[in-house]
Amino acid sequence: MDRLTQIEQLNALLLAELPQYRAEATRFAHEATAQRRLLRSLMNLRPPMPLKDDFLRLQDALLAAEREEKGVVDAAALPVTAAHPQLALWQGDITRLAADAIVNAANSALLGCFCPCHGCIDNAIHSAAGLQLREACHQLMRLQDGPEPNGRARLTPGYNLPARYVLHTVGPVVQGRLTPRHEAELASCYRACLTLAAEQGLASVAFCCISTGEFHFPNQRAAELAVQTVTDFLQTPTSIKKVIFNVYKDQDAALYRTLLGPDRAAEAGA
Repeated sequence: MDRLTQIEQLNALLLAELPQYRAEATRFAHEATAQRRLLRSLMNLRPPMPLKDDFLRLQDALLAAEREEKGVVDAAALPVTAAHPQLALWQGDITRLAADAIVNAANSALLGCFCPCHGCIDNAIHSAAGLQLREACHQLMRLQDGPEPNGRARLTPGYNLPARYVLHTVGPVVQGRLTPRHEAELASCYRACLTLAAEQGLASVAFCCISTGEFHFPNQRAAELAVQTVTDFLQTPTSIKKVIFNVYKDQDAALYRTLLGPDRAAEAGA
Protein backbone atom coordinates (compact mmCIF):
# COMPACT_ATOMS: atom_id res chain seq x y z
CA MET A 1 0.00 0.00 0.00
CA ASP A 2 1.42 3.42 -0.93
CA ARG A 3 1.61 6.25 1.61
CA LEU A 4 -1.27 8.30 0.16
CA THR A 5 -3.63 5.31 0.16
CA GLN A 6 -2.65 4.50 3.73
CA ILE A 7 -3.36 8.06 4.89
CA GLU A 8 -6.65 8.31 3.00
CA GLN A 9 -7.87 5.05 4.54
CA LEU A 10 -7.07 6.43 8.01
CA ASN A 11 -8.93 9.65 7.18
CA ALA A 12 -11.95 7.68 6.00
CA LEU A 13 -12.03 5.71 9.26
CA LEU A 14 -11.83 8.88 11.35
CA LEU A 15 -14.45 10.70 9.29
CA ALA A 16 -16.81 7.77 9.84
CA GLU A 17 -16.48 8.54 13.57
CA LEU A 18 -16.46 12.32 13.09
CA PRO A 19 -19.01 12.99 10.32
CA GLN A 20 -19.31 16.66 11.34
CA TYR A 21 -15.94 17.28 9.64
CA ARG A 22 -16.71 15.64 6.29
CA ALA A 23 -17.55 18.85 4.46
CA GLU A 24 -14.40 20.57 5.68
CA ALA A 25 -12.32 17.53 4.77
CA THR A 26 -13.27 17.89 1.10
CA ARG A 27 -11.23 21.13 0.99
CA PHE A 28 -7.98 19.18 1.42
CA ALA A 29 -6.27 18.25 -1.85
CA HIS A 30 -5.87 14.56 -2.69
CA GLU A 31 -2.10 14.52 -2.34
CA ALA A 32 0.05 13.19 0.47
CA THR A 33 1.00 16.42 2.26
CA ALA A 34 -2.53 17.81 2.40
CA GLN A 35 -4.08 14.49 3.37
CA ARG A 36 -1.46 14.00 6.10
CA ARG A 37 -2.36 17.41 7.52
CA LEU A 38 -6.02 16.39 7.47
CA LEU A 39 -5.13 13.20 9.31
CA ARG A 40 -3.25 15.05 12.04
CA SER A 41 -6.14 17.50 12.36
CA LEU A 42 -8.69 14.71 12.76
CA MET A 43 -6.49 12.90 15.26
CA ASN A 44 -6.18 16.12 17.26
CA LEU A 45 -9.96 16.65 17.20
CA ARG A 46 -11.05 13.10 17.99
CA PRO A 47 -12.27 12.76 21.59
CA PRO A 48 -11.19 9.74 23.63
CA MET A 49 -13.22 6.67 22.75
CA PRO A 50 -12.47 3.02 21.99
CA LEU A 51 -10.02 2.49 19.13
CA LYS A 52 -10.67 -0.05 16.39
CA ASP A 53 -8.06 -2.62 15.44
CA ASP A 54 -8.09 -1.75 11.73
CA PHE A 55 -7.37 1.92 12.51
CA LEU A 56 -4.60 1.07 14.96
CA ARG A 57 -2.92 -1.28 12.51
CA LEU A 58 -2.80 1.41 9.81
CA GLN A 59 -1.93 4.22 12.20
CA ASP A 60 0.90 2.35 13.89
CA ALA A 61 2.43 1.35 10.55
CA LEU A 62 2.34 4.96 9.35
CA LEU A 63 3.77 6.43 12.56
CA ALA A 64 6.50 3.79 12.70
CA ALA A 65 7.58 4.66 9.16
CA GLU A 66 7.54 8.38 9.94
CA ARG A 67 9.54 7.78 13.11
CA GLU A 68 12.28 6.07 11.13
CA GLU A 69 12.25 8.75 8.44
CA LYS A 70 12.70 11.52 11.01
CA GLY A 71 15.53 9.56 12.60
CA VAL A 72 15.73 8.29 16.16
CA VAL A 73 18.23 9.97 18.51
CA ASP A 74 19.74 7.75 21.20
CA ALA A 75 19.56 9.64 24.49
CA ALA A 76 22.26 7.44 26.00
CA ALA A 77 24.73 8.58 23.32
CA LEU A 78 24.22 12.32 23.88
CA PRO A 79 27.27 14.02 25.42
CA VAL A 80 26.97 15.31 28.96
CA THR A 81 27.82 18.88 29.84
CA ALA A 82 30.63 20.49 31.78
CA ALA A 83 28.28 21.51 34.60
CA HIS A 84 27.26 17.98 35.61
CA PRO A 85 28.19 14.45 34.50
CA GLN A 86 24.52 13.41 34.30
CA LEU A 87 23.08 16.41 32.44
CA ALA A 88 22.85 16.74 28.66
CA LEU A 89 21.51 19.45 26.37
CA TRP A 90 19.96 18.61 23.01
CA GLN A 91 18.19 20.90 20.56
CA GLY A 92 15.61 19.28 18.33
CA ASP A 93 12.28 17.47 18.12
CA ILE A 94 11.65 15.66 21.42
CA THR A 95 9.55 13.04 19.64
CA ARG A 96 12.79 11.72 18.08
CA LEU A 97 14.45 10.94 21.42
CA ALA A 98 14.87 7.32 22.45
CA ALA A 99 14.94 7.85 26.22
CA ASP A 100 13.27 5.87 28.95
CA ALA A 101 10.82 8.77 29.27
CA ILE A 102 10.16 12.14 27.71
CA VAL A 103 8.23 14.85 29.53
CA ASN A 104 5.09 16.38 28.09
CA ALA A 105 4.02 19.86 29.17
CA ALA A 106 0.33 19.03 29.43
CA ASN A 107 -2.77 21.08 30.15
CA SER A 108 -5.02 20.41 33.12
CA ALA A 109 -7.40 18.21 31.07
CA LEU A 110 -4.41 15.90 30.41
CA LEU A 111 -5.90 14.72 27.10
CA GLY A 112 -3.56 16.42 24.66
CA CYS A 113 -4.16 19.43 22.45
CA PHE A 114 -7.47 19.52 20.55
CA CYS A 115 -6.44 22.42 18.30
CA PRO A 116 -5.72 20.99 14.83
CA CYS A 117 -1.99 20.97 14.02
CA HIS A 118 -1.18 23.39 16.83
CA GLY A 119 2.52 24.00 17.41
CA CYS A 120 2.62 23.15 21.14
CA ILE A 121 4.68 20.28 22.54
CA ASP A 122 1.50 18.58 23.81
CA ASN A 123 0.17 18.38 20.25
CA ALA A 124 3.49 17.17 18.85
CA ILE A 125 3.86 14.36 21.39
CA HIS A 126 0.28 13.12 21.08
CA SER A 127 0.42 13.28 17.29
CA ALA A 128 3.62 11.21 17.13
CA ALA A 129 2.53 8.72 19.81
CA GLY A 130 -0.84 7.98 18.24
CA LEU A 131 -4.39 8.04 19.53
CA GLN A 132 -3.62 5.38 22.14
CA LEU A 133 -1.95 8.13 24.19
CA ARG A 134 -5.13 10.20 24.48
CA GLU A 135 -7.08 7.10 25.47
CA ALA A 136 -4.48 6.21 28.13
CA CYS A 137 -4.65 9.74 29.54
CA HIS A 138 -8.44 9.54 29.52
CA GLN A 139 -8.28 6.37 31.61
CA LEU A 140 -6.04 8.16 34.13
CA MET A 141 -8.40 11.12 34.35
CA ARG A 142 -11.43 8.88 34.89
CA LEU A 143 -9.88 7.85 38.20
CA GLN A 144 -9.78 11.35 39.65
CA ASP A 145 -12.29 14.07 40.39
CA GLY A 146 -11.49 17.27 38.51
CA PRO A 147 -8.60 18.57 36.43
CA GLU A 148 -4.97 17.62 36.90
CA PRO A 149 -3.30 19.94 39.44
CA ASN A 150 -0.12 21.85 38.69
CA GLY A 151 3.18 20.33 39.71
CA ARG A 152 2.34 16.61 39.66
CA ALA A 153 3.40 13.88 37.22
CA ARG A 154 1.53 11.04 35.52
CA LEU A 155 3.06 8.19 33.51
CA THR A 156 1.81 6.51 30.33
CA PRO A 157 3.43 4.29 27.71
CA GLY A 158 5.06 6.05 24.75
CA TYR A 159 3.23 3.92 22.14
CA ASN A 160 4.65 4.93 18.73
CA LEU A 161 7.30 7.25 20.16
CA PRO A 162 10.88 5.99 20.43
CA ALA A 163 10.65 6.83 24.15
CA ARG A 164 9.34 3.99 26.32
CA TYR A 165 7.16 6.29 28.45
CA VAL A 166 5.70 9.77 28.59
CA LEU A 167 5.66 11.74 31.83
CA HIS A 168 2.81 14.26 31.78
CA THR A 169 3.01 17.32 34.00
CA VAL A 170 0.97 20.53 34.19
CA GLY A 171 3.05 23.64 34.78
CA PRO A 172 1.89 27.04 36.01
CA VAL A 173 0.37 29.60 33.67
CA VAL A 174 1.90 33.03 34.26
CA GLN A 175 -0.49 35.92 33.78
CA GLY A 176 1.11 39.16 34.91
CA ARG A 177 4.13 39.12 37.18
CA LEU A 178 6.02 36.00 38.17
CA THR A 179 5.28 34.92 41.75
CA PRO A 180 6.93 32.54 44.25
CA ARG A 181 3.97 30.21 43.76
CA HIS A 182 4.67 30.00 40.02
CA GLU A 183 8.28 29.15 40.77
CA ALA A 184 7.38 26.54 43.39
CA GLU A 185 4.91 24.85 41.02
CA LEU A 186 7.41 24.73 38.17
CA ALA A 187 10.10 23.25 40.41
CA SER A 188 7.51 20.70 41.59
CA CYS A 189 6.92 19.63 37.96
CA TYR A 190 10.58 18.70 37.54
CA ARG A 191 10.83 17.05 40.94
CA ALA A 192 7.59 15.06 40.50
CA CYS A 193 8.64 13.77 37.08
CA LEU A 194 12.02 12.62 38.37
CA THR A 195 10.47 11.04 41.46
CA LEU A 196 7.96 9.07 39.41
CA ALA A 197 10.63 8.04 36.88
CA ALA A 198 12.86 6.82 39.72
CA GLU A 199 9.97 4.87 41.27
CA GLN A 200 9.67 3.05 37.94
CA GLY A 201 13.42 2.38 37.83
CA LEU A 202 13.98 4.49 34.71
CA ALA A 203 17.50 5.57 33.77
CA SER A 204 17.00 8.48 31.35
CA VAL A 205 14.50 11.34 31.26
CA ALA A 206 14.22 14.13 28.67
CA PHE A 207 12.54 17.36 29.74
CA CYS A 208 10.96 19.89 27.43
CA CYS A 209 10.85 23.55 28.52
CA ILE A 210 7.84 23.26 30.82
CA SER A 211 5.50 26.28 31.05
CA THR A 212 7.42 28.50 28.65
CA GLY A 213 5.76 29.45 25.37
CA GLU A 214 1.98 29.05 25.67
CA PHE A 215 2.08 29.26 29.48
CA HIS A 216 4.27 32.43 29.47
CA PHE A 217 6.76 31.47 32.18
CA PRO A 218 9.87 33.64 31.60
CA ASN A 219 12.42 31.51 29.75
CA GLN A 220 15.48 32.58 31.73
CA ARG A 221 13.97 31.86 35.14
CA ALA A 222 12.39 28.63 33.90
CA ALA A 223 15.79 27.37 32.76
CA GLU A 224 17.42 28.34 36.06
CA LEU A 225 14.76 26.53 38.08
CA ALA A 226 14.93 23.47 35.85
CA VAL A 227 18.69 23.08 36.14
CA GLN A 228 18.73 23.74 39.89
CA THR A 229 15.85 21.38 40.69
CA VAL A 230 17.26 18.54 38.59
CA THR A 231 20.77 19.03 39.96
CA ASP A 232 19.45 18.93 43.53
CA PHE A 233 17.47 15.76 42.81
CA LEU A 234 20.49 13.97 41.36
CA GLN A 235 22.41 14.48 44.58
CA THR A 236 20.32 11.72 46.17
CA PRO A 237 20.56 8.01 45.24
CA THR A 238 18.38 7.29 42.20
CA SER A 239 18.03 4.98 39.23
CA ILE A 240 18.26 7.99 36.90
CA LYS A 241 21.62 8.15 35.18
CA LYS A 242 21.00 10.89 32.63
CA VAL A 243 18.68 13.88 32.32
CA ILE A 244 18.38 15.62 28.96
CA PHE A 245 17.21 19.20 28.67
CA ASN A 246 15.51 19.23 25.30
CA VAL A 247 15.10 22.63 23.68
CA TYR A 248 13.59 23.60 20.37
CA LYS A 249 14.16 27.35 20.11
CA ASP A 250 17.56 28.99 19.74
CA GLN A 251 16.72 31.29 22.65
CA ASP A 252 16.33 28.36 25.03
CA ALA A 253 19.41 26.62 23.65
CA ALA A 254 21.49 29.72 24.46
CA LEU A 255 20.04 29.99 27.98
CA TYR A 256 20.70 26.36 28.86
CA ARG A 257 24.16 26.42 27.27
CA THR A 258 25.10 29.32 29.52
CA LEU A 259 23.90 27.41 32.58
CA LEU A 260 25.36 24.03 31.64
CA GLY A 261 28.54 24.98 29.82
CA PRO A 262 29.97 23.14 26.81
CA ASP A 263 29.54 19.45 26.13
CA ARG A 264 32.31 17.44 27.72
CA ALA A 265 33.09 15.65 24.48
CA ALA A 266 33.48 18.98 22.69
CA GLU A 267 35.55 20.32 25.54
CA ALA A 268 37.86 17.31 25.47
CA GLY A 269 38.43 17.72 21.75
CA ALA A 270 39.16 21.42 21.97
